[in-house]
Amino acid sequence: MLTSALPDHEDLMQRIARDLIDSYDEELELEIEDRNLEGLDPASAASSVSDKAARQAYFKELFRLQGELVKLQDWVQHSKQKVVILFEGRDAAGKGGVIKRITQRLNPRVARVAALPAPNDRERTQWYFQRYVAHLPAAGEMVLFDRSWYNRAGVERVMGFCSDDEYEEFFRTVPEFEKMLVRSGIKVIKYWFSITDDEQHMRFLGRIHDPLKQWKLSPMDLESRRRWEEYTKAKEIMLERTHIPEAPWWVVQAVDKKKARLNCISHLLGQLPYQEVAHAPVELPARERHDDYLRQPVPASMIVPEIY
Repeated sequence: MLTSALPDHEDLMQRIARDLIDSYDEELELEIEDRNLEGLDPASAASSVSDKAARQAYFKELFRLQGELVKLQDWVQHSKQKVVILFEGRDAAGKGGVIKRITQRLNPRVARVAALPAPNDRERTQWYFQRYVAHLPAAGEMVLFDRSWYNRAGVERVMGFCSDDEYEEFFRTVPEFEKMLVRSGIKVIKYWFSITDDEQHMRFLGRIHDPLKQWKLSPMDLESRRRWEEYTKAKEIMLERTHIPEAPWWVVQAVDKKKARLNCISHLLGQLPYQEVAHAPVELPARERHDDYLRQPVPASMIVPEIY
């Protein structure tokens, strides 16, 4: 009988702890936006005591909320719920960061993100909502739209990508479209992320000077900066004409990114009557072992060089 040395209990617990720390480091990687590694050093003067305390409080609450999101996901899956969450707001308002924190510890088969590109020539001839309908959830799913059908009320209106008639038809149709979704059993939650003129200016400058973020700046983003007031008017009209009882708008104050993330996740959890789903205890089965099995060595030419 072939046997292999199994780790003792203490070693196993240490390995599990290291793996848990690695998973938390994924969150830290998202947070180190200026890549100032010295700021992670507890002895570094770059971070004050109050800053460190604030970061610790933020992570503690974020991990707690993400634990609740796992329970929410479980409830959605087991009770066959259908949930749609729309994330709208100005460029650089922090929508993507919130979506990352919501989905970071969830099953992508249950909670998936729909971030549609600009419509192609064929899609431009379709019913406006048609390409969005294809991404709506089935039972037991949540879909997070990183921008949605409200593109027509925002960027398409301001940039002249739709006609006046198409714009008005959108406002006639969208309340009925969303009411139809709700009647079909889909929960529709809509968030608008609000930032100030100065804050967007600062974030755009940060992207311009950060080579890891320059990809986020498109010519459309830069043009949106110039047309700040036009986007403001379009947003005000959109909120006024599409804020309906069946699918109301919720405005997230997003100048402080970390607070916006926590506030949005906390609010989202409060929009659904989720409950913790009871599960039978999980037992890891023993691995089968066979005398006639011999593991074949991997050729050295196939192994990735270990340079770290």
